[in-house]
Amino acid sequence: MHLGKDELVFIPLGGSEQFGVNLNTYGYKSKWLIVDCGIGFADHRYPGIDILLPDPSFLEERKSDIAAMIITHAHEDHVGAVPHLWPRLRCPIYCTAFTAAALMSKFEEAPDCADARITIIKPGDTIKAGPFKASFIPVAHSIPETCSVLVETKAGRVLHSADWNLDPAPVVGVKTDGALFKEAAKKGIAAYVGDSTNAEVPGYSGSEGDVEAGMEAVFKECKKRIVITIFSSNIGRIRSIAKAAEACGRSVCVVGRSLHKMIGNAKSCGYLNDIQDFVTEEDALHLPDDKTVIIATGSQGESRAQLARIANGSHPNIKLNKGDSVIFSSRAIPGNEKEVIGVQNNLAAAGVHIITPRHTAHTIHVSGHPAQEEIKAMLGWLKPKSVIAVHGERTMLEAQARLAKAEGIETAIVPNNGSVIRISDKGAEVIDHVETGLLAVEPGRVLEADHSSISQRRKLQYSGTVHVTLVVDGRGDLMGDPKISTVGLEDAETEDGKMFHDDVLAEVEDILADMTREELKDDAYIAEEVRIGIRRYVMHVLRIKPITSVHVVRV
Repeated sequence: MHLGKDELVFIPLGGSEQFGVNLNTYGYKSKWLIVDCGIGFADHRYPGIDILLPDPSFLEERKSDIAAMIITHAHEDHVGAVPHLWPRLRCPIYCTAFTAAALMSKFEEAPDCADARITIIKPGDTIKAGPFKASFIPVAHSIPETCSVLVETKAGRVLHSADWNLDPAPVVGVKTDGALFKEAAKKGIAAYVGDSTNAEVPGYSGSEGDVEAGMEAVFKECKKRIVITIFSSNIGRIRSIAKAAEACGRSVCVVGRSLHKMIGNAKSCGYLNDIQDFVTEEDALHLPDDKTVIIATGSQGESRAQLARIANGSHPNIKLNKGDSVIFSSRAIPGNEKEVIGVQNNLAAAGVHIITPRHTAHTIHVSGHPAQEEIKAMLGWLKPKSVIAVHGERTMLEAQARLAKAEGIETAIVPNNGSVIRISDKGAEVIDHVETGLLAVEPGRVLEADHSSISQRRKLQYSGTVHVTLVVDGRGDLMGDPKISTVGLEDAETEDGKMFHDDVLAEVEDILADMTREELKDDAYIAEEVRIGIRRYVMHVLRIKPITSVHVVRV
């Protein structure tokens, strides 16, 4: 892809077809400015995978021309991919002190990031990075020091919103100040690249200040132990819980490594210093059940998180009993609903009282993203020539585009990942497309999300396997009975399973008996004929096409 000399383009390399994996880039005068680099949660399509990353190949090919990477805030879907991908990009990083603290704690476990250079900026600062000027405008969100970014070039000015809302009473951080956006708009805004997460939701997102009161009311209704699960990066929610617990005479215990790290980052930056001290897991065990609130990771049903372990009874310290309560102070990210329900089913089976935002009239969760009236307010402040909807599922992006049109915006674009969007003072238009993709994080490696090993695992969930080993002599005659093993087809310990095994064995012998002496001298031919025949036989008997492998050993 070739940029015109004075052409400004925006390319979402991730985050515009799914929730998370945000990777946005601006191109101008052959230089590139990255805004955010986050993870996404894998679903059932990626067996054995928890975390997805945006594929940075497009930027990696141009890494010598990357002017900077800006991280707008410390939520995982905006910052979590940096330790994985920075070694491939090796560019300067700009972010606020709290986001830097979160990043540095990640870099401690990423040796390849040891020489990463982070420049700490303050909300309100302006930086120069190559041909770009970027100003950081503070906004309200559920994590401290979140900023929208005003990107300025001679070809046009863009307001990249990141995550924000109009919380009238944030418990951590600042209110979103419309005056700052009106000031930014005085020289004109060619495009608003905006958060679409709640564009389908009427009204306003609500206030974190209301959550503290709602939590206190719910805590008073709970007679025994309380476990509450949240996003570990929701610092405002941690404060609301701690204040509500203190008002109810309960101590707070935190379980989950990511929670402890995020709380440590917050305290090192001067946040959460006005709440009671947390108690350890060991101390919580010795307190009366009605005197504790336990904050646990796992609001998205993650199998390795603390709540899932508590729910299935495998947590070493925390056990729940009938009449205890678990509060979900969050909403399920699209695609995670099944996992969340699975955890809730385990809790319900143990007689635990489950409380979600749907189950109570009290406010126990508000979104950190703008609903429709808030988006309208932002568009009124900025009066952009065009709107580019990002950050969300397709339905969310479409909703923001409709809203923009209804507000009189000339152009509203719903991009795909990889859309090349030219921005000018006249508006915006899609002019090209670049290849994008996803990467999957395994415990020991990062690989393409469409890697054959993942697709094979996915198939194994539905088809099972047959493995056949044949030991033959130089003439091709069997030296013993074929060794046959199956997975996911029949129980070898049952009569039906034994009969199935014998039938497969007989089928192998019949296939070999039908081969000519010349064919029996060809190992590859034997393996392929037996593989096809066994797969066909299992399909005939079980109506399943298993993954079938045949190994021929000639002695």
